[in-house]
Amino acid sequence: MNANITTALCPCGSKTTYQQCCQPLHNQQRLATSPVELMRSRYCAFVIGQFDYLISTHHLDYRQGLTASQLASSKTHWLGLQIINTSLFDTSGEVTFKAWYLEDKQIDAIYETSSFVLVDGCWLYTHGQQMHTRLPGRNDPCICHSGKKFKQCCAKLCH
Repeated sequence: MNANITTALCPCGSKTTYQQCCQPLHNQQRLATSPVELMRSRYCAFVIGQFDYLISTHHLDYRQGLTASQLASSKTHWLGLQIINTSLFDTSGEVTFKAWYLEDKQIDAIYETSSFVLVDGCWLYTHGQQMHTRLPGRNDPCICHSGKKFKQCCAKLCH
């Protein structure tokens, strides 16, 4: 892990530092208090390579043999997370999000409604329903939350 990540803004988009946000979850110093907090910390784990955390927060009944080493083999460059909707019930919840990424000079997104369950005080990811999305327009705000227009920022990565 990059030593500067602890003082940098958290990749989950919380506008706080990684040290104040997702690091205590990744280091098992505390548990996520909601499905959306777990979702954000899981996205951050993909970005910075905390693959054991992804496995430990994925409900065993839904892993289908997935391992941390399989996750580590990806060459995905994550660009930004957009939370679209959240719902919370007694011991379950859902988070709809777009996780934008670059792979082979192509920008795409995981657009999903993820399901979570609360088991013994611990929120766990179970599964997700994938959907399709379009790329942002040239003049839309950039997906990486830079404050620039898409055409002046991440769109340049596709060339």
